[in-house]
Amino acid sequence: MLRAASAHDDALDRVQAATADLDPPFAAVDLPTLRRNADDLIRRANGVPVRVASKSVRCRAVLSEVLGPELTARGGFRGIMTYSLREALWLVERGARDILMGYPTVDRTALGHLAASSEAAQAITLMIDSAEHLRIIRGAAREAPGKNDFRPRVCLDIDASLRVGPVHLGVRRSPIRTPEAAAELARRAEAAGFDVVGVMFYEAQIAGLPDSSLPVRLVKGLSARELASRRRAVVDAVRAVVGELELVNGGGTGSLEVTTADRVVTEATAGSGLYVPTLFDGYRAFTPEPSMFFALPAVRKPAPSITTLFGGGYIASGPPGASRVPRPVRPEGLKLLGTEGAGEVQTPVRGRAAASIPIGGRVWFRHAKAGELCERFDRVYLVDEHGRTEVPTYRGEGGCW
Repeated sequence: MLRAASAHDDALDRVQAATADLDPPFAAVDLPTLRRNADDLIRRANGVPVRVASKSVRCRAVLSEVLGPELTARGGFRGIMTYSLREALWLVERGARDILMGYPTVDRTALGHLAASSEAAQAITLMIDSAEHLRIIRGAAREAPGKNDFRPRVCLDIDASLRVGPVHLGVRRSPIRTPEAAAELARRAEAAGFDVVGVMFYEAQIAGLPDSSLPVRLVKGLSARELASRRRAVVDAVRAVVGELELVNGGGTGSLEVTTADRVVTEATAGSGLYVPTLFDGYRAFTPEPSMFFALPAVRKPAPSITTLFGGGYIASGPPGASRVPRPVRPEGLKLLGTEGAGEVQTPVRGRAAASIPIGGRVWFRHAKAGELCERFDRVYLVDEHGRTEVPTYRGEGGCW
């Protein structure tokens, strides 16, 4: 459940006051709340460094806020997990130096740029889960002139899902699951001239699943116990091939306590817990405090109890359904219309408060997922006690990956 309403209201009060002169639609982040959320992620990680998931942030100013000296000095945040190699190269050009790719890439052009830059090659660790990835990476590198000495840094993505008989609980990611399969891929990578520096386990069925019922909580506990045993065996098998590893990565915002309780884990990844979208309202292990909001303007009144807003169809990725739709939060008590939902050009809302929203007024929303909102705006307003600062999102800097 959300923290007491006063904390939520304080953030919105600050954002509302600091942006009162702006014409919506726009997005804003309450910095005091974001900083508290960052501190809470550090606390929940139990002394294990947290790598920031860039796909859940998509704004360099916020990445810099979290990776600044105040938080990194305490051993809190360390490095970035990116979702695109072009994004990773772009961040290196702007000063980033510790980047772990969260997903494999087959972007030959970007791989060629990686091979041609010694600075990028030292800063970026690629993610692999098959020998075919090795072939594609090496083939792209051969096309980079004068870079036959390129020795890519790679991390092995290990399937962290729970298997109960034929039932698969988790996301469909890596085909590598057993210690034997992981060791074999590590051997092939070393033989092909790669440096295997880490292994990653993303337990989506724990990190990304709200504690919606007792059966869900039981399954999450079972999954955590199974994974802890298998993770140790996989790490030992890979170490037997390549020696010591630089990183053993795992987790997400929803599973930090569970992931970092395993001593084999050297770092966790989180990002959504900074903004806290609506998908994270149902966790028991922590109390979410939303820091990111967006405002839509009221443009017409088709009925006394309905106000129609401009835009707002910011539907989140994942399985379609009500959980992926943005939620109006101020004025309180508003709901979307089931026949229209959140629309590309207009979003009607109804409820007792709808009658009092004037044309030209505004309604505040929360998005269902974190960084995806930044794909809808080229800037975001960072708000604190001193006012607001306008900063570009990835999209505002021309970054669309």
